[in-house]
Amino acid sequence: MVWFLWALFSGLIVGVIAKLIMPGKDPGGIFVTMLLGIFGAVLAQFVVQLFEWYPRYKTVGFVPSIIGAFIILAIYRLSKGRGNQIHLE
Repeated sequence: MVWFLWALFSGLIVGVIAKLIMPGKDPGGIFVTMLLGIFGAVLAQFVVQLFEWYPRYKTVGFVPSIIGAFIILAIYRLSKGRGNQIHLE
């Protein structure tokens, strides 16, 4: 149970830092920010294990998690930005 609370708390911190780094309007509230941080950590863990930068049993730290959350936020903004454009042609 403690690991779950730690995952939520660290996900919130990572998500907030990623949102502060990337300028502009951000989607969602505290729940979306928490998910952004958690998914950023999962993405970072996948990438570092794919390229074998860390041993299998080690987890990634905050910096790779923030980079992962930043990438997820950038992909989200790019996908939302394309559907909202108005063409006058």
